[in-house]
Amino acid sequence: MKPVFTSREIRIGHLSLGGSQPVRLQSMTNTPTRDTVATVQQVERLVKAGCELVRITAGSMQEAENIKSIRQALLKKRIDIPLIADVHFQPKVAECVARMVEKVRINPGNFSGSHHKNKTYTDAEYQAELKQISQNLAPLLQTCKAQGTALRIGINHGSLSDRILFRYGNTAEGMVAAALEYITVCRDQGFENLTLSLKASHAAIMLDANSLLVKEMRQRGMDFPLHIGVTEAGNGVDGRIKSALGIGTLLAEGIGDTIRVSLTESPENEIPVARILVDFYGRGNILSPVKIKYIPYVQIPDKDLSYVVSFKEGQALSPDDSVLLLSYPEIPFDRLLLLAAVDFNRAYEK
Repeated sequence: MKPVFTSREIRIGHLSLGGSQPVRLQSMTNTPTRDTVATVQQVERLVKAGCELVRITAGSMQEAENIKSIRQALLKKRIDIPLIADVHFQPKVAECVARMVEKVRINPGNFSGSHHKNKTYTDAEYQAELKQISQNLAPLLQTCKAQGTALRIGINHGSLSDRILFRYGNTAEGMVAAALEYITVCRDQGFENLTLSLKASHAAIMLDANSLLVKEMRQRGMDFPLHIGVTEAGNGVDGRIKSALGIGTLLAEGIGDTIRVSLTESPENEIPVARILVDFYGRGNILSPVKIKYIPYVQIPDKDLSYVVSFKEGQALSPDDSVLLLSYPEIPFDRLLLLAAVDFNRAYEK
């Protein structure tokens, strides 16, 4: 049985997330936010593909204000999907857009504090910056509470704050520490309508960070929902396999309440990949598990079956060598590529 991390259930507009709810699928627009027509058309395509939440960049006050126009245009098309505003560097923009969307995503690495490479901190300076973060975050939290808007604390491995880098380095531990700092600030101000994400472009770092975060939350009695994904996964087969390795492995371990497969393609292409991963590894997965076994190399079936074997590059196998074989009866090859990445990773971990 899967070791499940059971999160609390929260509401993102009309959508329930976390707890026993299905793993929710989301994506992000890549159109200019001030281009209402293009953004609405892209959201419409995402909804048709099965997307349940859409994130939109709010990089300026003008973009934040235009999200209101995007919302109105979507409603005219009878599209009522929860919107998430993605905000970097600008607390005032986050506070403004929190009145227009169901959820705001902020990045602790650039929401507040200094942005100087190789900065050092005394203990007093470290604590002073945490106090400043609390003050800067307070107006946003007050607005979110008043509006019923959720907040995602979205940590990126590639953009940790100077404060975190000084104390923890560019590590999974630093990512978790950054999340815990912001959780503490939010809870101290009576705000817990939170989701968390710890993302990296390297799947192994993303896996380590999320596993460590779950461990820390369990020890502290926390149960915030988790959004999982691999950043900058790329495109084509490589991007899909890279995303599957990170997302699928966590889902298989019972971790994750909402996911995004980040491809450098049209956003609607992300949804079918996400659906495959959720169908195989999400809560109450509906598809049969893969058959995993070790067999002698000589016994690999010489038949037209869907199976994958793995061995080190350049390794010469003798008939008596044992190899890991995963068989996927009646599974199309495009799905096999995604599933094999996850299942090999899990098999080798064990």
